[in-house]
Amino acid sequence: MLHDDEAHLFDVRRLAVLLEVVEQGSITAAADLMMYSPSAVSQQLRKLEQEVGQPLLTRRSRGVVPTEAGQVLAGHARQILRQMKAAQSDLDQIAGLKRGALTVGTFPTLAGSFLPIVIRAFKKRYPAISLSLRSARFDELVADLQSGVTGLCLLWDYPWNRFHDDSIRITEVFQEGTVLLVAASHPLADKEQVAMEDLRNESWIVRAEAHPVVEVLQRSAHDAGFEPTIGFLANDYQEAQAMVSVGMGVALVPKTAVALQHPDVRVLSLGESAPLRRVLLAQRQDKVYAPAEVAFQTTLLEIARERAGDYL
Repeated sequence: MLHDDEAHLFDVRRLAVLLEVVEQGSITAAADLMMYSPSAVSQQLRKLEQEVGQPLLTRRSRGVVPTEAGQVLAGHARQILRQMKAAQSDLDQIAGLKRGALTVGTFPTLAGSFLPIVIRAFKKRYPAISLSLRSARFDELVADLQSGVTGLCLLWDYPWNRFHDDSIRITEVFQEGTVLLVAASHPLADKEQVAMEDLRNESWIVRAEAHPVVEVLQRSAHDAGFEPTIGFLANDYQEAQAMVSVGMGVALVPKTAVALQHPDVRVLSLGESAPLRRVLLAQRQDKVYAPAEVAFQTTLLEIARERAGDYL
């Protein structure tokens, strides 16, 4: 129960009427914009003045001007109405998240490591959104995004080949280190960190079909002053780990590739010489982002911040 010394609770609709009249300088102009009759506007203002207990407007030959009280209340009304609009927008977005579908493009190493953590959190928060994934090669991911097959997608790049496309907006999700895989029986297996210079005599296992990790190895080896000897071309990182585990060679891989580590493989650091790749969230520049896309991005970046050090 309200007491006499408690603040008045003003009608938001009357505050909106006052603000429009003050901004237009005319009851008639405000009535036209708000699709009310001038008499209805005047009636609402009189009721508001009764609530306030003092005049809010001064009538002039041409229109009206606010009194000091009217100017103060109009300023507060502007803030209140802006906040109400924001509240409605937030509610509309939540309503949008109660239905719909979202398709996200991704690549295999991320789909097998970081992304399931994001998906688990997203599904818990927004269980009614139908989420689907498309795992593909880099060029296919970009094409799917540009054609609208996916609403957003995850990409990667390295310092020597930064991704840029005027039609696509990118946001860095996290940076990922490159690590060395050796067999548990390898002479270096007990070390925590090695230098590329110490690996010149090794046989290397790399991904087939001109995979980007091949260039990572070549650049790293050339910087260390040697040409790598390729001993085996693997179709995926699981196959690469299996071949490393039985001593067929060593391998450079992004850290997310060993989220599921082979029991007979050791993961070693290459120190600061190891190239970092950026994991990127990509969206079309010209698109109005759906509530589900905004929600997925928020969830993705939140979890990336929490796990920022896991992939370095």
